Amino acid sequence: MTNASTPPISWSYCGDQIKMWRQVSSVTREALSDEANYHIDYVKAMENGRRKPTVQLLNVADQLCGAKGLLIAAQKFLKPDPYPQRSHEYMDAEAKAVVYRSYEPLLIPGLLQTEGYARALITAYMPFVDEDTIEERTAGRMLRQRILREGKPPVSFSFVLYEAALRATVGDREIMRQQLHHLWETQGLRNVSIQVLPAGRCDGIALNGSIVLMQDAEGERLGYVEGPQTNVIHDDQNKVSALSQAYGRIRSQALTMEESADYIRRMAEER
Repeated sequence: MTNASTPPISWSYCGDQIKMWRQVSSVTREALSDEANYHIDYVKAMENGRRKPTVQLLNVADQLCGAKGLLIAAQKFLKPDPYPQRSHEYMDAEAKAVVYRSYEPLLIPGLLQTEGYARALITAYMPFVDEDTIEERTAGRMLRQRILREGKPPVSFSFVLYEAALRATVGDREIMRQQLHHLWETQGLRNVSIQVLPAGRCDGIALNGSIVLMQDAEGERLGYVEGPQTNVIHDDQNKVSALSQAYGRIRSQALTMEESADYIRRMAEER
């Protein structure tokens, strides 16, 4: 299923409450815009759920409309989601996996990211998100990583990283140095395999994008591919099989685990 990037339903609900209170109390949108110091089109977007209603708008609307705190109380429903809405189905599948296989050509996978690396990526996300969302999503990404060490039964993880993902600078050189050290330390976990695919060993199939393969305790197999502003989970076994074949070919071209550990260590020292 493809998940479109749509605003959370809480935005629509809170925006609709602002609109209804405004209409009941005969407060025009123009008056609310002036008092809140927002452009009228911005207020309209918040009332219609296309933009997240701000604390400032809720406070001003509550006062103008005589809501006696009922609109201000809506703030608790606007807490940032730790994951983009389009990723929820994937997060559910990841949490249930007992076997997890991943190939990433450009970025360090979320399960292997340091906090600094994750924050740098989320901060640079387009369109920009607010500071609360950055912190909530960074914390959510760190929380996901517990399954590397705390999965019961232990989850079997296999990661293949294309060389470009290790050489790209996300954040700054110090963030990347810490990220590479973290990779080297994580590959020491008994249930985690990390392999590097050098550019010289890469053929066309490795350039087609990321691949994730997951299997749950009941034996259901899923495939997952991701791109800008979209992701797809495949449960059709023909598609999952095709992704598995692609992953197998990519992994066969990668360095061994021991070679990869030495490769990552040397790259960290170069930073």
